[in-house]
Amino acid sequence: MRLPFRRKSKLPSVLPAHLAVIMDGNGRWASRRGLPRSAGHKAGFDNFVKTVEFCAAAGIGYLTVYAFSTENWNRSDDEVGALMRIMKDAIVEYVPTLRERNIRLRILGDLSRFEPDARAGLEDSVAALAGNTGMTLSVALSYGGRDEIVAAARKAAAAGEITKETLSAHLYTAGMPDPDLIIRTSGELRVSNFLLWQSAYSEYYFTPTLWPGFGREALCRALWDYSARKRRFGRA
Repeated sequence: MRLPFRRKSKLPSVLPAHLAVIMDGNGRWASRRGLPRSAGHKAGFDNFVKTVEFCAAAGIGYLTVYAFSTENWNRSDDEVGALMRIMKDAIVEYVPTLRERNIRLRILGDLSRFEPDARAGLEDSVAALAGNTGMTLSVALSYGGRDEIVAAARKAAAAGEITKETLSAHLYTAGMPDPDLIIRTSGELRVSNFLLWQSAYSEYYFTPTLWPGFGREALCRALWDYSARKRRFGRA
């Protein structure tokens, strides 16, 4: 069913409490414009900032974005290095704005592979915003859903028992609700090892739009699509 388009300033009455986004397509966006891939990542970060501020203003409680997967370490050294610099510097520089917007920051993933200064910068940013009470922004960096589940299961076993509850308590997302809606840009129709445990009953929205071009209007369209769905959680 094709939903009638609403003005981009108009939001549906039903919004996801937790929105997650697989931000895909930065490299293709740059290639189509004859630009280096690093330019695509910079454009992707600019759109990320706009998305964060829009979601916070809309009243969405949790926003989780997939920025860098464990598999992304297999890309070229030049691209990985550029990505690391953009993400670390941009997040650190963005902290004052997040503080002003009362947004809390969490990093999901294994930071042990980061350079010490990058890791320290990210950890300091999280600590600086820990007291905020508005939207929780979670950035998945060096993140892999399978690795997350294995690590959580080991911790739960060491604590005495593996149950759904004890495993959930040891995930990176402990204390957060599961995502209601997961958006993937760029036309790919797969989940790419993202929030595998948490997405058991998430709704998905796939769009061919590349991430740097997925602006406010496109996001509102996805939210209207979500608002029209009937969520049954396994019930008839």
